[in-house]
Amino acid sequence: MTAPIDATSIPTGASLVDASLAIARRTIRKFVRTPQLVVVGTIQGAMFLLIFRYVFGGAIGIRGVPYVDFVVPGFVATSVLFAGMNTAAGVAEDLEQGFTDRLRSLPIPRVAVLTGRALADTGVLTWNLAFTVALGLAVGFRVHGSLAGGLAAFALCVLFGFAFTWMFVVIGLVSGNAQAAQGMSLLVFPLTFVSSAYVPVDTMPGWLQAFANHQPITAMVDAVRALCLGDRAVEVMGHPAGHYVVPAIVWSLALLIVLVPLAVACFRRG
Repeated sequence: MTAPIDATSIPTGASLVDASLAIARRTIRKFVRTPQLVVVGTIQGAMFLLIFRYVFGGAIGIRGVPYVDFVVPGFVATSVLFAGMNTAAGVAEDLEQGFTDRLRSLPIPRVAVLTGRALADTGVLTWNLAFTVALGLAVGFRVHGSLAGGLAAFALCVLFGFAFTWMFVVIGLVSGNAQAAQGMSLLVFPLTFVSSAYVPVDTMPGWLQAFANHQPITAMVDAVRALCLGDRAVEVMGHPAGHYVVPAIVWSLALLIVLVPLAVACFRRG
């Protein structure tokens, strides 16, 4: 059984940074003490990647690149949304169990409660991303660009994950309970399929292409894929990596600008 988290051990009168880090540490400890979360999340990600690699891979042809090199960057980028369900459920669970109310009673910045949660879940997300990349390499994925490009692609995924973590924080705050939070989180997943993550956008109907080309997941997937392809990005995608990286960063910052104040407003009304 998971040991209770002692909210009173958070330094009273702490600064935003100190309080956020203290809450983040306790959130990570709770996650580590629930190993089934680690195992289930890891197995789930592995299963989906193997399905896309070996079940769909033989039926989908991509001009200029093997399907595995096309789909793995898309899957890695969108895996941040699969991890988000734990964020939404965790936030809702903390509200249900009174842990959040205990933190509200402490003389710490209220936003630290949310910032600490977002930092902790981004740390867990980084671990999941690393495992997913390792699995992708094991099933045949290769980075055609430089090492710096590959690391930049990974960093972009972490940034994208941090931005979307705040969306799942909002879902957890407004859902009412953990079960409802998980159900509401599932509404995000169709966006991953209506994007360039798993198939080229130009294979979709015209009306769907307009949406797929102008949503944040496509921007992030294209940037990660272009960085992994390196010089081959122009041949496969039509433009160099820089063409895709800038919109991806802009989308991530825009999400943070909208979602962080929204999460704070929802928390204050709670």
